[in-house]
Amino acid sequence: MAIKKIISYGDETLRKKSKEVSKISKKIQTLVHDLLDTMYAKNGVGLAAPQIGENLRVFVIDVSTNNEPLNPIVFINPKIIKKSGAVNSYEGCLSFPEAYTNVRRYKNVMVKALDIHGKPFVKEATDGCLLARAIQHEFDHLDGILFIDHCRNIEEANKILEEKGLQHVDESRLIQEEELEKEIQENPVELPQDEE
Repeated sequence: MAIKKIISYGDETLRKKSKEVSKISKKIQTLVHDLLDTMYAKNGVGLAAPQIGENLRVFVIDVSTNNEPLNPIVFINPKIIKKSGAVNSYEGCLSFPEAYTNVRRYKNVMVKALDIHGKPFVKEATDGCLLARAIQHEFDHLDGILFIDHCRNIEEANKILEEKGLQHVDESRLIQEEELEKEIQENPVELPQDEE
């Protein structure tokens, strides 16, 4: 188990679609432990395999707070099977050091996946909680989608990226989410800031 280098925005690895895991081998279990070690070392909430250079459909999340015991959740070959509602989420990403912007997310998600032992499970996260938003953020990484592709204000996002020495939003990758945007404007919900 090791702390790995996190790939930064601009590296093409982050834009590749990841492959399904065919077998939960020792190599995959080591990858999971490396993801967890790296995420904790960087004080992240989640980390996806592509962020450490492995284009495999694996991510980890831990939304426990300072005074709670660690509670890592491992998602292998995840599939989002239900999503509804909409929230504004002020997000950052370990591949974008210190850059945060407002993005659109579903308020409720249900995901099915395998755990580190290959056992299937279903996880539901509701009310725009941190877990709901983190699942969507990490799931996107597996499809080469980054949080800035959901940005609500491109000028604001570009200004923040520029301040951090990062390239601007690739407008050709922006995801059109008129329905989500409309719902966010009609039902604004303030959520706390968090880092991926």
